[in-house]
Amino acid sequence: MEQNSNGGEGESHSVMTEEELVQLQWRRETVPRVLTFVSSKLPQRDLVSLLLVSPWLYRTLSFNPPLWQILDFHEVNNAGYRLLAALSLPRYKDVKQINLEFAQDIEDKHLELLKNKCSSALRNLEILNLNGCQKISDKGVEAITYVCSSLRVFSIYWNVRVTDVGTQHLVKNCIHVIDVNFSGCKNISDKSMQLVADAYEELESLNITRCIKLSDSGLQYILQKCSSLKSLNLYALSSFTDDVYKNMSHLAQLRFLDLCGAQNLSDHGLMCIAKCNYLVYLNLSWCVRVTDAGVTAIAEGCTCLELLSLFGLLGVTDKSVEALSRSCSGTLTTLDVNGCINVKRRTREELLQLFPLLKCFKVHS
Repeated sequence: MEQNSNGGEGESHSVMTEEELVQLQWRRETVPRVLTFVSSKLPQRDLVSLLLVSPWLYRTLSFNPPLWQILDFHEVNNAGYRLLAALSLPRYKDVKQINLEFAQDIEDKHLELLKNKCSSALRNLEILNLNGCQKISDKGVEAITYVCSSLRVFSIYWNVRVTDVGTQHLVKNCIHVIDVNFSGCKNISDKSMQLVADAYEELESLNITRCIKLSDSGLQYILQKCSSLKSLNLYALSSFTDDVYKNMSHLAQLRFLDLCGAQNLSDHGLMCIAKCNYLVYLNLSWCVRVTDAGVTAIAEGCTCLELLSLFGLLGVTDKSVEALSRSCSGTLTTLDVNGCINVKRRTREELLQLFPLLKCFKVHS
């Protein structure tokens, strides 16, 4: 055994070669960065599975907060208790998005448990998807919104138990919301529209498809106060009158408008909508009172259109198609004139001559 100058036993100190230093740097820096990037693209189930590969991988991924900001339990059985279990883990302490779409066993009791046991984990939640969770009532909405003060997107499509009382809880507890989806919520009335309009003047997206209790008064509240709207879905709402459609001209930032089935929409109303110059998506399917005059106004006013459906409009002729070709041939990628029997030039080849960017010729199957 060798001795050092002080008489003690010496130790052999190996000096790392340049190649070994590169490999070490690769393991410590490059590999974790690559894994983090790849992991961010994986579905939640696969990401969780990666944690089981090795302790090193567990540590690398667990302590990377951006990877754990989404909880996706859509169409998952026993989603309520799985969500509770997930939110009890430290890695989900800063979750931003929860998707429970069509997790049909979700009930009010699960949302109340979240309120009582996981409130700190939900303080930064921004997106909540409760679509198709038909067992949730106003009571559940009250519980979950109470602990989600940072919420910006709230979606509860196809729920017939939630009423205006649920909307009251939403607007009281969540003041930063900019996107609301009430599609298919048949017990939502004009009162909810008033509550939303008063609370969310910066609202950007509203979907009230098939909210059959709504009248002109409810939509008027929205149009008067929510001038920042970029998306408005009024699909399958035939009760609104032309008076309310005329007021849509106030929505200067509107990009998406679905009026499928708006049976009372006239050319005059459509001329007012044509003042929404930045429209990109416009669905006029089954707007049976619309004629060439209204479509020509749209063509001249909405020159950014990428999708337009005129499905089933008997009052529309080749004049409308020609007007659209003069203004929108460089933008339209979807044009549906199926069922427009008075449009004679409507074969795929004829339409492509007028609109060379067309890729889709049917919105409705």
